[in-house]
Amino acid sequence: QVQLVESGGGLVQAGGSLRLSCAGSGRTFSSYAMGWFRQAPGKEREFVARITSSGSSSYYADSVKGRFTISRDNAKNAVYLQMNSLIPEDTAVYYCAGGMGAPRDVSGYYYWGQGSQVTVSS
Repeated sequence: QVQLVESGGGLVQAGGSLRLSCAGSGRTFSSYAMGWFRQAPGKEREFVARITSSGSSSYYADSVKGRFTISRDNAKNAVYLQMNSLIPEDTAVYYCAGGMGAPRDVSGYYYWGQGSQVTVSS
């Protein structure tokens, strides 16, 4: 069992940066690939980024590629999302998730955090 808690969200102006953190509990944290998803009001939850269990590879949605960076520290049971050059369209609740399934599918993740609000003002 893995429990996940996000932190680091907030309000930022367009062009600014935020760093989200996700703290995991459980001895099996390092066994799972970790992903970040986001959900804007009235929209479906969408894939943002994913990192493999070892941290050796990462994948990004086209909409955030070049602006966001996912990383993890298995010694700390943590995963991060550095978000730069933020735009209003990035406004959403951001969720971290752990799993072993398809990288970009919500169904591929077994464990979810409670979410952290990110609001980008224009």
